[in-house]
Formats: sequence, structure tokens, C-alpha cells
Amino acid sequence: MRTRPLLLALTASLLFTPAASALSEFGIEGMGMVSTRADELRATISADGQRIFWASNRDGGAGGWDLWQATLQDKRWMDPQPLALNSAADEVDPFLSSDGRWLYFASNRNGGRGGFDLYRAPVAANGDIGAPQPLDAAINRRQDERAPALADDGRLLFSSNRNGGAGGWDLWVAAQDGDGFAAPTPLDGINSNADEVDGSWLGGGRAVVFARSNAQGGTQVWVSQCRQQRWSEAALLSLSFNTAESQTRGALIDANKPGEMVVSGSARAPRAGGLDLYRMKAPTVDSDCR
Repeated sequence: MRTRPLLLALTASLLFTPAASALSEFGIEGMGMVSTRADELRATISADGQRIFWASNRDGGAGGWDLWQATLQDKRWMDPQPLALNSAADEVDPFLSSDGRWLYFASNRNGGRGGFDLYRAPVAANGDIGAPQPLDAAINRRQDERAPALADDGRLLFSSNRNGGAGGWDLWVAAQDGDGFAAPTPLDGINSNADEVDGSWLGGGRAVVFARSNAQGGTQVWVSQCRQQRWSEAALLSLSFNTAESQTRGALIDANKPGEMVVSGSARAPRAGGLDLYRMKAPTVDSDCR
């Protein structure tokens, strides 16, 4: 007779554990195809939901980190393939423009201005990807540039360790200027003496989700809202594995399902390898900015 009350008490207690209460988490993305035993970082999904691009250090690429893509078949990601634009250096941080015409990414390939630079490659209507083009000198400097992301109004958000920020890696933003970008400025109000990387826009540019390093050696994902034309104090993203010891980063909105996003990290379960890709509910944007 005591079994049922005991079971109910146990069930109630489980509802308040961190893993059970994280109702925003939907699970791993593409087990065995996208998320594998290797490390996977930062996924971007086409507006029609038929293609996913991400960075991986798995075997089969051109060397180091490479960009990969997979297509949706019977509601599953299938046929993962490395992109032809990969080099013997590293290609990381893909971002597909909202119109699907350009694939932005970062690379430390030969011929750049120094370290990692930002590039974009044209994407044809049939899905073919053309030769990559470096962004102009207003963006690429002798230091490193990583993690490009575009807002609806064309603003480019990226991370860099160049001088002029708060210290170390910071987030920078550049307005669209014709077919290029104006000189970038640091994202004051978010940047700190820690490292801020992997920024991306939420709510059409009215909020920013980004990764910040911590004293424990981990990297956690945070969210800042624009309020009264300023960036609010950042709040930690509610995610069971977004802990002080974690390496959680690379959050991007799913362009096909704007209420969801994909983030790189390492959960206890499900788990495929090192850094995996996980799908979760996107944070609510309650900004008063326009």
C-alpha cells in the first residue's frame, strides 16, 4: 500500500532536478550523422529547413576543422559531406544568410590578413557553393576574427581579439555598407575582461546570445537584451549542461524554426562524443528596443 505514495514522492522530486526541469531542451541533433564521436561546433540551418552546415574535426575532411553539410531526408539529417571550400587549415563558425545566398565562416587559411579571418561563399539556387571571398579590410585585421552572424538589418556581429575592446576576445558589430561593412565598434555593455565569443542575434537584433569564459576554465552561454538602447546585464542561459566547468558555446537560431536554436556542448545524456550539437527552445526576447 506504500508503493504508490513513495512513487509519487519520487516522481515529484525528480521534477525539480536540474535535468528534469530544463524543459527547454529538446535533445541531441542528428545522432551519428551530425553529432558524432568527434567535436561538432556551431550549426546553421537553411530557412527551408532542408540543409544544415556545421564545423567538425572528424575524419574525412581536408584537415583540422572543416565545414560539413547534411540534408533532411525523411525528417532526419542524412548524407554528411565536407564542403569543397575546405582547406588544409581550419574552417569554423558557419553562418548562412537569411536569404540563403551566402555562407559566412572563419578560417586561418593561407592568404588571409592574419590568424583567423572572415569569409563568405556564394550559394547557388541548386545548393552549389562557390569560391570563398574574404571580407574587406574594415573587418579582417592582423588579429583574429571569428563567428560571423548577421541581423535582419544587415549588421554583422563577430568576435575578435583586436585592440580597442574590453580585453582579450570581445564582440564587435559593423553596420552594412553597400556590399560590405563599415568599421566595426565593440559591443559595449556586454564585453568584459573575460573572453566573449560566438555571439549571435536574437529577435531581429534586439538581443544577443554569446559565450563567455570563466575562472573555472569553462565557457558558458549568456543572453543580453537591448533595453532603453543599452545592453542589459547578461543572464545565464537556462540549460542543464551550461555549467561553470562546461564548454558550451556556438548558439544559433534555426532559421526554419525561429523559436528554436542549436547549441554546442556536452550533456551527460544523450551524448555522441566530445562537443555535440543540441536543440533547445530559444530564449524569449523581451527587449523594448526597435
